[in-house]
Amino acid sequence: MSDLEIRPALRTDIPAVVAMLADDPLGARRESPEDLAPYEAALERLAGDPNQHVVVAVRAGRVVGTLQLTIIPGLSRRGATRSIVEGVRIHADERGSGLGTQLMEWAIDESRRQDCQLVQLTSDATRTDARRFYERLGFEASHVGFKMAL
Repeated sequence: MSDLEIRPALRTDIPAVVAMLADDPLGARRESPEDLAPYEAALERLAGDPNQHVVVAVRAGRVVGTLQLTIIPGLSRRGATRSIVEGVRIHADERGSGLGTQLMEWAIDESRRQDCQLVQLTSDATRTDARRFYERLGFEASHVGFKMAL
């Protein structure tokens, strides 16, 4: 798949990224592809933070995947730096093509380049296919996650 480019997301990529975020039962309830202003503001904030990497996978000029990688320096684990992978989405036409693996390999390699000692991610408990995918890549379901809507 040498025709694939992984690069920072641009403002012009936002419609395609938001469409992928909304393209499943969970995302359809929480995303708003008809109102891109909040996503544009968020990307502008993220672009100004060197620890945030929102990337897109582009094939033949078309955005076909995305993820966000956050680098977090910390005190625990002897001052370890960790990364968190979020918002992984693959266009429906590309699922099963190996693109998700390539995108995650990019995130893991970038985490190593940033001297991270740990890569973390969460996946909704209802996403059983995603859980199998991450486990196949070597991730372990080692913790219980908590969240609180504000």
